[in-house]
Amino acid sequence: MLYSQVLATVRPHDGGWTAEVPDSWAQGRTIFGGLQAALAVRAMRDLVPPSVPLRVLQASFIAPVAPGPVRIEASVLRRGKSATQVEARIFDGQQIACLIFAVFGESRPSVLDIRPQQPGLPPPEAATPFVYLEGIAPAFTQHVATRWLGGVNIFQGAKEPRTGIYVGFRDEPYAGPGALGESQIIGYADIVPTPGLSMLKQPAMASSLTWTLELLADDFGAAREGLWLMDTEVIAGRHGYLNQSATLWSPEGEAVALSRQSVVVFA
Repeated sequence: MLYSQVLATVRPHDGGWTAEVPDSWAQGRTIFGGLQAALAVRAMRDLVPPSVPLRVLQASFIAPVAPGPVRIEASVLRRGKSATQVEARIFDGQQIACLIFAVFGESRPSVLDIRPQQPGLPPPEAATPFVYLEGIAPAFTQHVATRWLGGVNIFQGAKEPRTGIYVGFRDEPYAGPGALGESQIIGYADIVPTPGLSMLKQPAMASSLTWTLELLADDFGAAREGLWLMDTEVIAGRHGYLNQSATLWSPEGEAVALSRQSVVVFA
Protein backbone atom coordinates (compact mmCIF):
# COMPACT_ATOMS: atom_id res chain seq x y z
CA MET A 1 0.00 0.00 0.00
CA LEU A 2 1.12 3.53 -0.79
CA TYR A 3 1.46 6.13 1.98
CA SER A 4 -1.69 7.88 0.73
CA GLN A 5 -3.58 4.57 0.63
CA VAL A 6 -2.72 3.83 4.26
CA LEU A 7 -3.92 7.30 5.28
CA ALA A 8 -7.16 6.68 3.40
CA THR A 9 -7.94 3.77 5.74
CA VAL A 10 -8.54 6.15 8.68
CA ARG A 11 -12.19 5.73 9.64
CA PRO A 12 -14.36 6.82 12.62
CA HIS A 13 -15.05 3.83 14.87
CA ASP A 14 -16.57 3.46 18.33
CA GLY A 15 -15.87 7.02 19.50
CA GLY A 16 -12.39 7.11 17.95
CA TRP A 17 -10.73 6.17 14.68
CA THR A 18 -9.07 3.10 13.21
CA ALA A 19 -6.52 2.58 10.45
CA GLU A 20 -4.88 -0.40 8.75
CA VAL A 21 -1.10 -0.35 8.40
CA PRO A 22 0.67 -3.16 6.48
CA ASP A 23 4.01 -4.69 7.49
CA SER A 24 5.73 -2.87 4.63
CA TRP A 25 5.47 0.38 6.65
CA ALA A 26 7.40 -1.00 9.63
CA GLN A 27 10.49 0.69 11.01
CA GLY A 28 11.98 -2.06 13.13
CA ARG A 29 9.37 -3.14 15.68
CA THR A 30 7.12 -0.14 15.11
CA ILE A 31 5.34 1.77 12.36
CA PHE A 32 7.32 4.53 10.62
CA GLY A 33 7.03 7.54 12.94
CA GLY A 34 6.07 10.03 10.22
CA LEU A 35 3.16 7.79 9.26
CA GLN A 36 2.02 7.57 12.90
CA ALA A 37 1.91 11.36 13.09
CA ALA A 38 0.12 11.67 9.74
CA LEU A 39 -2.52 9.13 10.81
CA ALA A 40 -3.15 11.14 13.97
CA VAL A 41 -3.52 14.37 12.00
CA ARG A 42 -5.98 12.67 9.64
CA ALA A 43 -8.12 11.84 12.68
CA MET A 44 -7.70 15.38 14.05
CA ARG A 45 -8.98 16.77 10.76
CA ASP A 46 -12.42 15.41 11.65
CA LEU A 47 -12.32 17.89 14.55
CA VAL A 48 -10.67 20.86 12.80
CA PRO A 49 -11.77 22.37 9.46
CA PRO A 50 -9.32 21.76 6.58
CA SER A 51 -9.17 25.53 6.00
CA VAL A 52 -7.32 26.02 9.31
CA PRO A 53 -3.58 25.40 8.72
CA LEU A 54 -1.52 23.02 10.84
CA ARG A 55 1.15 25.07 12.64
CA VAL A 56 2.89 22.79 15.13
CA LEU A 57 3.03 19.05 15.66
CA GLN A 58 4.62 17.42 18.72
CA ALA A 59 4.96 13.66 19.12
CA SER A 60 6.22 11.46 21.94
CA PHE A 61 7.00 7.91 20.82
CA ILE A 62 6.23 5.97 23.98
CA ALA A 63 6.19 2.36 22.80
CA PRO A 64 6.26 0.41 19.52
CA VAL A 65 3.10 0.43 17.40
CA ALA A 66 2.86 -2.92 15.61
CA PRO A 67 1.58 -2.93 12.00
CA GLY A 68 -2.00 -4.10 11.56
CA PRO A 69 -5.16 -2.50 12.95
CA VAL A 70 -4.36 0.76 14.72
CA ARG A 71 -6.68 2.59 17.13
CA ILE A 72 -6.59 6.39 17.45
CA GLU A 73 -8.32 8.70 19.90
CA ALA A 74 -8.39 12.48 19.54
CA SER A 75 -9.98 15.42 21.32
CA VAL A 76 -9.95 19.21 21.19
CA LEU A 77 -8.20 20.67 24.24
CA ARG A 78 -9.10 24.28 23.49
CA ARG A 79 -10.65 26.14 20.60
CA GLY A 80 -9.63 29.80 20.78
CA LYS A 81 -10.32 32.73 18.48
CA SER A 82 -7.43 31.83 16.15
CA ALA A 83 -5.77 28.66 17.45
CA THR A 84 -7.20 25.21 18.11
CA GLN A 85 -5.16 22.78 20.19
CA VAL A 86 -5.79 19.06 19.75
CA GLU A 87 -4.44 15.92 21.39
CA ALA A 88 -4.35 12.44 19.84
CA ARG A 89 -3.29 9.04 21.15
CA ILE A 90 -2.31 5.99 19.14
CA PHE A 91 -2.74 2.66 20.89
CA ASP A 92 -1.00 -0.67 20.54
CA GLY A 93 -3.58 -2.94 22.15
CA GLN A 94 -4.42 -1.19 25.43
CA GLN A 95 -1.04 0.57 25.62
CA ILE A 96 -0.75 4.25 24.67
CA ALA A 97 2.13 4.01 22.21
CA CYS A 98 2.25 7.50 20.69
CA LEU A 99 1.02 10.78 22.14
CA ILE A 100 0.56 13.63 19.65
CA PHE A 101 -0.26 17.28 20.21
CA ALA A 102 -1.07 19.68 17.39
CA VAL A 103 -1.82 23.37 17.02
CA PHE A 104 -3.99 24.51 14.12
CA GLY A 105 -4.07 28.27 13.66
CA GLU A 106 -5.78 30.85 11.47
CA SER A 107 -3.43 33.38 9.89
CA ARG A 108 -3.10 36.81 11.53
CA PRO A 109 -2.15 40.18 10.02
CA SER A 110 1.53 40.93 10.73
CA VAL A 111 4.25 43.30 9.55
CA LEU A 112 6.85 40.54 10.05
CA ASP A 113 7.84 38.31 7.15
CA ILE A 114 11.02 36.37 7.98
CA ARG A 115 12.02 33.42 5.79
CA PRO A 116 15.02 31.10 6.01
CA GLN A 117 17.47 31.32 3.15
CA GLN A 118 18.54 28.03 1.60
CA PRO A 119 22.30 27.48 1.40
CA GLY A 120 23.61 26.83 -2.07
CA LEU A 121 23.51 23.04 -2.47
CA PRO A 122 23.83 20.70 -5.46
CA PRO A 123 20.59 19.57 -7.16
CA PRO A 124 19.10 16.07 -6.62
CA GLU A 125 20.70 14.81 -9.83
CA ALA A 126 24.13 15.33 -8.24
CA ALA A 127 23.26 13.27 -5.15
CA THR A 128 23.69 9.52 -4.66
CA PRO A 129 20.54 7.33 -4.63
CA PHE A 130 19.97 4.94 -1.73
CA VAL A 131 19.24 1.37 -2.78
CA TYR A 132 16.69 -0.53 -0.68
CA LEU A 133 17.91 -3.97 0.44
CA GLU A 134 15.19 -6.20 1.90
CA GLY A 135 16.03 -7.48 5.36
CA ILE A 136 18.74 -4.85 5.87
CA ALA A 137 17.07 -1.46 5.41
CA PRO A 138 13.91 -0.60 7.39
CA ALA A 139 10.86 -2.01 5.59
CA PHE A 140 9.19 1.38 5.05
CA THR A 141 12.15 2.64 2.98
CA GLN A 142 10.98 0.48 0.05
CA HIS A 143 8.31 3.15 -0.45
CA VAL A 144 10.82 6.01 -0.30
CA ALA A 145 13.20 7.58 -2.79
CA THR A 146 16.25 9.22 -1.23
CA ARG A 147 19.37 10.77 -2.71
CA TRP A 148 22.29 11.67 -0.44
CA LEU A 149 24.53 14.69 -0.99
CA GLY A 150 28.13 13.58 -0.57
CA GLY A 151 27.17 9.92 -0.98
CA VAL A 152 25.33 7.42 1.22
CA ASN A 153 27.47 7.50 4.35
CA ILE A 154 25.45 5.65 6.98
CA PHE A 155 27.82 3.67 9.25
CA GLN A 156 30.81 5.00 7.29
CA GLY A 157 32.53 7.07 10.00
CA ALA A 158 31.56 10.51 8.71
CA LYS A 159 33.47 13.41 10.28
CA GLU A 160 30.53 15.79 10.63
CA PRO A 161 27.10 15.07 12.22
CA ARG A 162 25.21 16.55 9.28
CA THR A 163 23.47 15.14 6.21
CA GLY A 164 21.68 16.61 3.21
CA ILE A 165 19.20 14.08 1.83
CA TYR A 166 16.63 14.57 -0.93
CA VAL A 167 13.43 12.67 -0.15
CA GLY A 168 10.19 11.62 -1.80
CA PHE A 169 7.58 8.85 -1.83
CA ARG A 170 7.51 6.39 -4.71
CA ASP A 171 4.46 6.10 -7.01
CA GLU A 172 2.28 8.57 -5.07
CA PRO A 173 -0.60 10.50 -6.70
CA TYR A 174 0.21 14.21 -6.56
CA ALA A 175 -3.13 15.42 -7.88
CA GLY A 176 -6.76 14.38 -7.77
CA PRO A 177 -8.44 12.08 -5.22
CA GLY A 178 -6.00 10.66 -2.70
CA ALA A 179 -3.40 13.43 -3.10
CA LEU A 180 -1.31 13.88 0.01
CA GLY A 181 -1.75 17.52 1.03
CA GLU A 182 -0.24 18.37 4.45
CA SER A 183 0.49 14.68 5.05
CA GLN A 184 3.27 14.95 2.47
CA ILE A 185 5.13 17.45 4.67
CA ILE A 186 4.70 15.35 7.81
CA GLY A 187 5.96 12.19 6.15
CA TYR A 188 8.92 13.77 4.38
CA ALA A 189 10.15 15.48 7.55
CA ASP A 190 10.69 12.15 9.35
CA ILE A 191 12.17 9.97 6.59
CA VAL A 192 15.89 10.48 7.07
CA PRO A 193 18.03 8.63 9.64
CA THR A 194 19.86 10.63 12.28
CA PRO A 195 23.27 11.94 11.09
CA GLY A 196 24.65 10.34 14.26
CA LEU A 197 24.44 6.96 12.51
CA SER A 198 26.61 8.31 9.69
CA MET A 199 29.41 8.96 12.21
CA LEU A 200 29.46 5.33 13.34
CA LYS A 201 31.67 2.73 11.66
CA GLN A 202 29.42 -0.25 12.30
CA PRO A 203 25.63 -0.79 12.32
CA ALA A 204 23.63 0.28 15.37
CA MET A 205 20.00 0.98 16.20
CA ALA A 206 18.49 4.41 16.80
CA SER A 207 14.97 5.49 17.74
CA SER A 208 13.19 8.84 18.03
CA LEU A 209 11.89 9.69 21.50
CA THR A 210 10.25 13.03 20.77
CA TRP A 211 9.64 15.07 17.63
CA THR A 212 8.50 18.63 17.07
CA LEU A 213 7.55 19.83 13.60
CA GLU A 214 6.83 23.50 12.91
CA LEU A 215 5.19 24.36 9.58
CA LEU A 216 6.17 27.69 8.07
CA ALA A 217 3.35 28.69 5.72
CA ASP A 218 -0.43 28.84 5.55
CA ASP A 219 -0.76 26.92 2.32
CA PHE A 220 1.80 24.71 0.63
CA GLY A 221 -0.53 24.14 -2.29
CA ALA A 222 -1.36 20.70 -3.61
CA ALA A 223 1.08 17.88 -2.96
CA ARG A 224 3.62 17.93 -5.75
CA GLU A 225 6.28 15.88 -7.40
CA GLY A 226 10.01 16.39 -7.12
CA LEU A 227 12.48 15.56 -4.37
CA TRP A 228 12.49 17.68 -1.21
CA LEU A 229 15.66 18.36 0.75
CA MET A 230 16.07 17.47 4.44
CA ASP A 231 19.11 19.33 5.81
CA THR A 232 19.73 17.68 9.19
CA GLU A 233 22.35 18.34 11.88
CA VAL A 234 23.00 16.79 15.29
CA ILE A 235 23.52 19.76 17.62
CA ALA A 236 24.61 17.75 20.65
CA GLY A 237 24.95 14.12 21.69
CA ARG A 238 26.05 12.43 24.92
CA HIS A 239 25.21 9.39 27.02
CA GLY A 240 23.28 7.71 24.19
CA TYR A 241 20.97 10.65 23.43
CA LEU A 242 21.17 12.93 20.38
CA ASN A 243 19.57 16.33 19.86
CA GLN A 244 19.08 17.31 16.24
CA SER A 245 17.52 19.99 14.06
CA ALA A 246 16.47 19.92 10.42
CA THR A 247 14.92 22.09 7.74
CA LEU A 248 12.69 20.71 4.99
CA TRP A 249 13.05 22.55 1.66
CA SER A 250 10.57 22.25 -1.21
CA PRO A 251 11.71 21.49 -4.78
CA GLU A 252 11.37 25.23 -5.42
CA GLY A 253 13.83 26.06 -2.62
CA GLU A 254 11.26 27.25 -0.06
CA ALA A 255 11.70 26.34 3.62
CA VAL A 256 8.44 24.61 4.53
CA ALA A 257 9.09 23.05 7.96
CA LEU A 258 11.50 23.03 10.89
CA SER A 259 12.08 19.77 12.74
CA ARG A 260 13.57 19.04 16.17
CA GLN A 261 14.12 15.51 17.47
CA SER A 262 15.48 13.82 20.55
CA VAL A 263 16.95 10.48 19.44
CA VAL A 264 18.32 7.57 21.43
CA VAL A 265 21.18 5.68 19.77
CA PHE A 266 22.33 2.26 20.95
CA ALA A 267 26.07 2.73 20.39
